Amino acid sequence: MSTPTPPAETITALARRYRLELDMSKDGTTPVWTLVPGITEFTPKVEATQQDVTTYDSDGWTEQAVTMLAWSIEATMAHRAHPVTGAFNAAQEALRKASMSFGAGSYVRVRYYDRTGQPDAYQGTALVKWEPDGGKADDVDTIKMELTGSGPLVEITNPVAGIQKGAGS
Repeated sequence: MSTPTPPAETITALARRYRLELDMSKDGTTPVWTLVPGITEFTPKVEATQQDVTTYDSDGWTEQAVTMLAWSIEATMAHRAHPVTGAFNAAQEALRKASMSFGAGSYVRVRYYDRTGQPDAYQGTALVKWEPDGGKADDVDTIKMELTGSGPLVEITNPVAGIQKGAGS
């Protein structure tokens, strides 16, 4: 038995490699991608619905088929405000307002990607759940946000692909 060659990939990727952006365009035809700042935790998910497709031909082994995919993003963020005016960040406010809307106003278009330029980049339309964490008098204002996909999560070309990023990016 031979010894396998060790992998060349020995550096662990950091969780903070993701960047989330919101389309702030008014007409929806030409995207205006705007950073959603203050993210402290970011968890993208794609979950498959599996159905049993076992037949008599499977010799007693179960068989499964994926029949549906659902995507979501869970994020925690520091609620950002302007240091002089106190106005909340426009992208965060758009997400908050969408979470309290009906119909077309309840949907947002988002994209997320690896900000080091790796080919890990996606875009889709989602509904927003916005939950302030609350806390004690000395706590910072944080928000738990969930984006629930409505329709496909589409793989896109990473917008920063080919742009050299530093190790601390």
